[in-house]
Amino acid sequence: MGIGMMLGAHLGPRARSHIEHADVVFVAASDPVVELWLFGMRPDARSLQVFYAEGTSRRETYRRMTAAVLDAVRSGARVCAAFYGHPGVFATVPHDAIALARAEGFQACMEAAVSAEDCLYADLGLDPGRVGCQHFEASQFLFYSRCIDPSALLVLWQVGIVGDRSCRRFSTGAAHRRLLVERLGRDYPADHEVIVYEAATLPIAAPRIERLPLSALPGADLRMASTLVIPPARAMRPDPAVLARLAQLEAELRAGERPAPSNLHEEAACPS
Repeated sequence: MGIGMMLGAHLGPRARSHIEHADVVFVAASDPVVELWLFGMRPDARSLQVFYAEGTSRRETYRRMTAAVLDAVRSGARVCAAFYGHPGVFATVPHDAIALARAEGFQACMEAAVSAEDCLYADLGLDPGRVGCQHFEASQFLFYSRCIDPSALLVLWQVGIVGDRSCRRFSTGAAHRRLLVERLGRDYPADHEVIVYEAATLPIAAPRIERLPLSALPGADLRMASTLVIPPARAMRPDPAVLARLAQLEAELRAGERPAPSNLHEEAACPS
């Protein structure tokens, strides 16, 4: 289950019930204050953050987290694993734990929650339905040949560790970000305004919304929680061929909806 992004504010009644009634509760929160708050609800909760260590591959960290959760499940306990944000978004352990539990015959489910993406739309006043929105993990975007549309929003997650192939770092530097800027330069001008965004995790804190030109990104202060939002660089281009076909289709539909002309001669010949 997810506890949302902001301390206490995003915790729904179903999620709270899971925490209160589970036999064993695990918690993984990026903000230590949020984790302490959950310990206030469940003093016996077990932190999954202890598995993180400098120099240890995140793949190994996630494997150990998943193993800890499954060990508790196999013991016969009713287990609740609480993750910050949405448990299904950029979260390997919840997906792996559920899949393994189900494969072993246990009942397992995921409760949706407020994610950083939800906060992003609200804090930045963006509607993904207006021009469309593309989402990529920053390193994945850099490693692979991805086609993007500069007339839509582009959101790059985990930009603070962009280019890390080891899964061992908690940040990368300016050299890696210059590669990202170079790649983005194929579709965006150097002076195009981008936004570094971080959702607020405490009610007394404000979200981070830092606007800067794309060329300045290598020198920006980027962290694990940093997200890069790139507004459209050009207007959407109409497709004349499709629009013409739609116009023809709509004309044909309108013609089919017209009432058939009455035939007074035939109506008079019908028997009463």
